[in-house]
Amino acid sequence: MEPLGRDFRTRLGRAVRRPRDRGAEAVFFQGHAVSDDRAGLAAGLRLPPPGDPLLSAARHVAPDPAYSHRNVWRIAAPLILSNITVPLLGIVDTAVVGHLDSPDYLAAVAVGAVIFGFIFTAFNFLRMGTTGVAAQRFGADDVAGLKTVLGQSLLVVVLISGLLLVLQAPVMALALRLIAPEPEVAALAMEYFQVRVWAAPAVLANFVLVGWFIGLSNGRVPLAIMVTVNLLNILLDLLFVVVLDWRVTGVAAASVIAEYTGATLGLWLAWRTLRAQGAPAGWRSPDATVFRALVSVNGNLFIRTLALMFALGFLTAQGARLGSGILAANAVLLQFFYLLSFALDGLANAAEALVGRAVGRRDARGLRRAIRVSTLWSVGVAAGFMLAYALAGTLLIRLMTGLEDVRLEAQTYLPWLVAAPLICLWGFLYDGIFVGATRAREMRDTMLVATFGVFVPGWFLLQGFGNHGLWAAFLAFMAARGLGLHLWLGRLLRQGRLMPPDGSSGGSQRAVSGAD
Repeated sequence: MEPLGRDFRTRLGRAVRRPRDRGAEAVFFQGHAVSDDRAGLAAGLRLPPPGDPLLSAARHVAPDPAYSHRNVWRIAAPLILSNITVPLLGIVDTAVVGHLDSPDYLAAVAVGAVIFGFIFTAFNFLRMGTTGVAAQRFGADDVAGLKTVLGQSLLVVVLISGLLLVLQAPVMALALRLIAPEPEVAALAMEYFQVRVWAAPAVLANFVLVGWFIGLSNGRVPLAIMVTVNLLNILLDLLFVVVLDWRVTGVAAASVIAEYTGATLGLWLAWRTLRAQGAPAGWRSPDATVFRALVSVNGNLFIRTLALMFALGFLTAQGARLGSGILAANAVLLQFFYLLSFALDGLANAAEALVGRAVGRRDARGLRRAIRVSTLWSVGVAAGFMLAYALAGTLLIRLMTGLEDVRLEAQTYLPWLVAAPLICLWGFLYDGIFVGATRAREMRDTMLVATFGVFVPGWFLLQGFGNHGLWAAFLAFMAARGLGLHLWLGRLLRQGRLMPPDGSSGGSQRAVSGAD
């Protein structure tokens, strides 16, 4: 074999350099931008055949930038910011309604928020399921497949939201029976529900659109959608409630208009993205294979989500049984947990995109790098939260409540929150990896075991320790989630089962460039 001379090194340097012209059509080989249809040919570059030493050397010298540290944060940072905007809306809703002439209005909006929070959280699986499948199609450079995934995910939204609208009366009646508010509050909550329920199609469509863009490794469009929805909602709250005095109806109407505006923006940006990539015109008839995959993934994720919601509700309910002081202290400490989850969720979303991309490419090396880089940053961020809570936890508690009894109670259990980041991070991280690989069955089984095999029996065994026992059981639940998925991941990697069979990601081999 000839020694590798200057000509080879020159070609290698060109081959691993991503084209600077974003308008050019990149040709990808094993995940690397090797040449360009126009500029590359003009420069005399040729696409090397499979097995050429140029390709193996390129992979060794220059790892695919798709799995770089920078790309993790390019995806994660906007998603973390969009997560932070969600509580802001709740604060404004509370402030606006809280200034009306009766506390019944605030109570009614709170009841409605609980009902819709439960319903929409239960259907958040639409976001995760869409992300994994879209990321794999993106990795396979399958533009037609990306369009199919989006269209059929939106078809699922139409079916679910249509069913919810048809069943809105019995759903509301059941919810009010379970919550059992006072009659005046129940009447206002019904008024709120009857308006806001019409936002359901837009809310679920936004789940799909956000998930689809994350699958394209694009964190900026989800941020744009969420900021648009929340900012418009806040402005309309002020207009409808403060200026027009529409009261609870105004709060609900603001949510409906804002959600449809966000969905319209998302659909327009999705259309632009597909058109720019040369997606085929028109919508094909439903693809049974894709639809079955979406239903299977979403069904397992739905069960997993219900188990997680049960676990969080169980934590709150058992805390309430320990007394109002414990309940208040746990409410303060849970804000720390939710703040941590905003950051870890953003990094998990990045893992979803990168792992799905690697699986779609059948790029085992890229898959391991995606897992490694996502793990590194998740551990680093969790360690930062752990240090912050250890050094400033007492100060944060004092900022969150002026009630001395609640402060002292929360400080008693603060050590559990200090330990939480390094225990909880694995559940978030592995969720992201498994969503990207569309291994929803393993996520479902692990969550069921962690909830009903660890958390619930753990609490009944530790009840004698009071709230310390409750927090110990909860962190054991989080640890079981991470450990279970860790064991599954090791097994799947050893058996080579994270990659789909040859041809399963098929479709157009035109490269999908410029996801951002």
